[in-house]
Amino acid sequence: MRPIRFLLGALSAAILAGPALGQEATKEDAASIAELKRQIEALQRRVEELESGRKSKPTATAARRNEVPAPAHKPAPAYPVTSTPTPAYPVTSTSTPAYPVIAVPPPRPVPTTIPGLLPPEPMSEQFEDALRSDLPGLSIRIPGTLSEVRFYGFAKVSAWADFNGRNQTGAPTVQTIPLTNSPADMQGGDFGMTPQFSRFGMDSRTLTALGTLETRFEGDFGGTAAPPFPSVNHAFRLRQAWAELGTESFRVLIGQANSLWNEGMYETLIDSTNLNQSFIRQAQIRATATLAPGWIGQISLEAPETQYTSVDGIFTPGTSPIGGLSPAITNLPDLLGRLNYSDSSVEFEVRGLARELSIRTAGTAVAPPGLTLNTLGWGAATHARVFLHSLSEAFGADQLIGMGYYGQGIGRYFAGNSFGQDALSNIGLPVTNFSLDALPTYGATVAYRRFWIPQLRSNIAYSWAWQEYPSYALAFIPGSPSAVFLNNNMQQGIVNLIWSPFAQYHDGVVDTGWLDIGVEYIYSRRNVFGGDAATLPASLANGTANRILGAATGRF
Repeated sequence: MRPIRFLLGALSAAILAGPALGQEATKEDAASIAELKRQIEALQRRVEELESGRKSKPTATAARRNEVPAPAHKPAPAYPVTSTPTPAYPVTSTSTPAYPVIAVPPPRPVPTTIPGLLPPEPMSEQFEDALRSDLPGLSIRIPGTLSEVRFYGFAKVSAWADFNGRNQTGAPTVQTIPLTNSPADMQGGDFGMTPQFSRFGMDSRTLTALGTLETRFEGDFGGTAAPPFPSVNHAFRLRQAWAELGTESFRVLIGQANSLWNEGMYETLIDSTNLNQSFIRQAQIRATATLAPGWIGQISLEAPETQYTSVDGIFTPGTSPIGGLSPAITNLPDLLGRLNYSDSSVEFEVRGLARELSIRTAGTAVAPPGLTLNTLGWGAATHARVFLHSLSEAFGADQLIGMGYYGQGIGRYFAGNSFGQDALSNIGLPVTNFSLDALPTYGATVAYRRFWIPQLRSNIAYSWAWQEYPSYALAFIPGSPSAVFLNNNMQQGIVNLIWSPFAQYHDGVVDTGWLDIGVEYIYSRRNVFGGDAATLPASLANGTANRILGAATGRF
């Protein structure tokens, strides 16, 4: 500014000195000179104002260029001031900074979606969680990659009261309810609470040349077998750990995942495996293909586990009631298949399995030595779910569900019905013709899901199951596990009321949101094969349970 002021002053002096140089001025010249002098003086005042204002704050031009000089009382910095074109954002500071502002362009926003990357596999594809809302979780795009990571899960607390026998678990199965007049039944029901089945999971998705690579790791705190007392520290257990690669048309999964036999048909608050349900998670290799619009076919090879019952007890590959190695052997993986069709009005599915069951007594304490027995297990099941809004909009999001199954040697896949009863064997009985007999079993379930309003719903379900035993099972020792767990017919009824304050209804479907609070009543009954002859003398060969359950679940 000082050179400009000097130049203006010199120009003003030269104009005033004009007549002194001997040039006679006319009246018109004098008027022009006076006007020019006035303009020069106005310019000088403006320069002084600008110079004074610059000492207190940046000029508009300096702000636009992001050039703010250092204060006069401080030396210039060792590094130069970087001058850039007009930045994308204005300088908002109104005071002179201690150091020059170096213009840095704002970071470019990272895209939140990756073109071509498939969304996370929905919970409805996981069979066990068929009625769970698909929440977005906490998703993170990994900068500089074609990968996304998501964290999801829920915190849950359950409380219950039993009105018959004492059953100290938050996940009771029908096959384990106390028998009438047993010690637990005489003691009576009690009250319990647990957060044991709170869940946490993480999945990742990466775009590759072969499609989307999705991985999932999931666990809960259901690994503790102890009663749910407040002093128990519940152990974390792995539920799922798998990787799946491919496209919507075809993909392959390896790892531990929900079995293709699993069936999450209706919604309950209790965390047990209910009658006629299968919540098996096991190692597998699975292929999934979209066969046509709405049609999905799947096939898998899954981890085998022979379970059988004899007079000596219940045998699995990892247990032997009489000591030593177990005679329960697995030779081949289980083969499973599933075909599903779904649209906005109906869901229909069939599934099947084939498996080998084997006993090998060589090297064990089980007699007779050197005996090998094999049998085939197989099963088939079907279910249908009708979305009733397709019949009339008056039904809203209501659903009607039906399921039926039949098989032999499939007890392990119905963990709520039986344990150790893929097959029975007469080994240990006074016979010479030893056999391993796959256990026939069949059953059915019907359920109705009623939405009173989108935020308030009920589920009503009834299940019935039957298991047929060979006549030699009557010779099992009365009161022993081999005898009292031979449940030949079972029943279960469930009704609940669930409030989801953040639920929303759209296109005939309710998204139940992140919070569920509900109450549930559960009735269960089992009858033991052989009646009083199979149980202790004081027993009546059946058991009945009535439980009231309340639960609150918060998801993310």
